Amino acid sequence: MATTTRRRVVVTGTGAIAPTGNTVAENWEAVRAGRSGIASITRFDASKHETRFAGEVKSFDAAAIVGRKESRRMDRYAQFAVAASLEAMSAAGLAPGGASPDRFGVLVGTAMGGMETIEHGAETLMRQGPGRLNPFFMPMMLPNMASGDVAIAVGARGPNFATVSACASAAHALGEAALMIREGRADVMLAGGAEALVTPLSVAGFNAMGALSTLNERPQEASRPFDAGRDGFVLAEGAAMLVLEELGHAVARDAPVLGEFVGYGATDDAYHKVQPAVGGEGAVRAMRLALSDADVPPDEIDYLNAHGTSTQLNEKLETAAIKAVFGDEATHLPVSSTKSMTGHLLGGAGALEAVFSLCAIRDQCAPPTINYEVPDPECDLDYVPNTARSLPLRTVMSNSLGFGGHNVSLILARYEERRG
Repeated sequence: MATTTRRRVVVTGTGAIAPTGNTVAENWEAVRAGRSGIASITRFDASKHETRFAGEVKSFDAAAIVGRKESRRMDRYAQFAVAASLEAMSAAGLAPGGASPDRFGVLVGTAMGGMETIEHGAETLMRQGPGRLNPFFMPMMLPNMASGDVAIAVGARGPNFATVSACASAAHALGEAALMIREGRADVMLAGGAEALVTPLSVAGFNAMGALSTLNERPQEASRPFDAGRDGFVLAEGAAMLVLEELGHAVARDAPVLGEFVGYGATDDAYHKVQPAVGGEGAVRAMRLALSDADVPPDEIDYLNAHGTSTQLNEKLETAAIKAVFGDEATHLPVSSTKSMTGHLLGGAGALEAVFSLCAIRDQCAPPTINYEVPDPECDLDYVPNTARSLPLRTVMSNSLGFGGHNVSLILARYEERRG
């Protein structure tokens, strides 16, 4: 339960790069308008793949952001992480060196890390031999390297590692970063997630397990969470990063406060490699833990950003889990999946959706679930279908569920000098 003595954690800056835009403002404007960022794949020849579309980041110039030399020594996922981090730092009014370096940490979640580097390296090895491999191959492909690259870019010498828990990675990073601030191990944490898996092997791999939508003729309609006709998720790339800060530290430097991080719950199903537990039991426990951590009753959650991947099993079980946690209130709770517009950023998804949750609180607007046309009898909640909705929002929950049975629930709230 929350106590009056624990250090409060606020969000003072956000950054995002995704299929719907290269800044937070661009992404939120698209999502609020219900505009999809999904299109045919351009990063490689996908003509032989079962799925030939994805959510690609568009018009991204890494050299302009991190420098030509450094960009060539980073995998695409790390480039995204640095770009989103620099935006978040700027929004927070926090220049490199603006926080005590030893009290400033970085956590970047990712599901796979440098997949593009791995694929290019394997191709080079097979075609040209071992002597032609990029000397930066090993560091570029590491899942922790985005955290290291971000720390170098912003001068953060505090706690630093990668959370790797599939689609829950970024949410884990945010939750663990908040705990570090609460416990006094850091004053500022730059946390979130990044992914760049629009690659031949990644698409083929997800196709092999039957996880991706194959609606190739209508890619913008392919991500359709909670709709009866959903046929798989849409792979996407990008990153989102948040500046989390101890409240007193933020107030002392007159920082903008975008919201408060109030609740974190994390569990595992211990059930199946890729299927959620029966009844969404693991997600139920994660949501209840987050509510307890925030000291908030279920009826005070005003909006829920669902994991909502657009797969048959996920939506049925997430709906069941929401009903178990919220009881009779579930039918009145606005729930939506912004993945219907962005696609699924996997290890970056939880952070992007936390950013959208903060935007929703700021603008008092729940984003829609687009492509919702045919109701599924087993998914019978209010999914904010197709059009954003203006409504009072004080406290918001965001769920992230990953392969391996990982479940994370986060709660963000409007900042108030005294809560309660």
